[in-house]
Amino acid sequence: MNREVNRRSFVERMACLGLLGSMSGLADSPRPQWKTAVGLNGFASGERKYHQSYPLDEVLPFIRKTGFDGLELVQGWRVGDYPDPARNAEKVVEMVKTYTQGGLQVFSIQTGAGGAFAPDQADRRQWLENMKQHLRFAKAMGCNCIGMWPGGGLRGQSIEKAIAQLAESFREVGDLAGEQGILAAFEIEPPFVFNTEEHLERILDKANHPNLKTIYDPSHFDLMNDSTGRPHEMLKRIGVERIGYVHLTDTDGTLRDGGTSKHLACGDGHADIPISLQVLRDGGFEGWIMIDAWEIPDPYDACRMGLHHIEKVQQG
Repeated sequence: MNREVNRRSFVERMACLGLLGSMSGLADSPRPQWKTAVGLNGFASGERKYHQSYPLDEVLPFIRKTGFDGLELVQGWRVGDYPDPARNAEKVVEMVKTYTQGGLQVFSIQTGAGGAFAPDQADRRQWLENMKQHLRFAKAMGCNCIGMWPGGGLRGQSIEKAIAQLAESFREVGDLAGEQGILAAFEIEPPFVFNTEEHLERILDKANHPNLKTIYDPSHFDLMNDSTGRPHEMLKRIGVERIGYVHLTDTDGTLRDGGTSKHLACGDGHADIPISLQVLRDGGFEGWIMIDAWEIPDPYDACRMGLHHIEKVQQG
């Protein structure tokens, strides 16, 4: 596969995007203390959807050489199930050596959270036990964060009951994550049963835990903000202080093939990514911004484009 930008050179793309005009006024605000990362979910989804191959000995050097600080693991891709350090310490040591080569940091791992709102209390308790193991693994990998995705059906519950169950489980995760020195963050998406701004606010309010926050993904926020191309408006309403970390991506305000919000390289969609970054900066966000190249045909290009946008704000 040709790893170069397939439509025009990277420099030409930057000029055509007209970023300088969109960045006016940014210099007055203090520079944020951000770290940048690449989500391995972009490469995993690319292999599945486009039948490309992304070997780790190509991906990891790219992340390091492009100038990123770290990465987010996705369960199943090159990892299998996350090992429990208490039972398989050698596997964890091997993974630390693999993923942190060249000074990279595994800042987060992605986990499912369908069990967090299961109707049966025993199922919810089992999910929490699994989260304890995931948190031990995240701690051993040197993570600052852990990400949770509450997919799955209502299973006979009302949405109100499911939100209450989810918030209660997330509150407990907040306690557990805090014990490990890790920030817990979750993301809701348009295909989930939790898929509106109101749902997001209610989960945060009911959980009400200082160590539990949400993930800002402009593609999901855009669809929850009526696909206006202004996801930063919802970001302002939710509050930057409630953002744990960022999955940075552009979008055209549609669903991809009936799935989740369509992800595009920053600058290729209708979302004003520079304004989103400005809102984060002005709101005092300090943390990780990960490039989310979910099902983008060229994840390498998407990573370069996203990092360029971040750096323009940081240097503004």
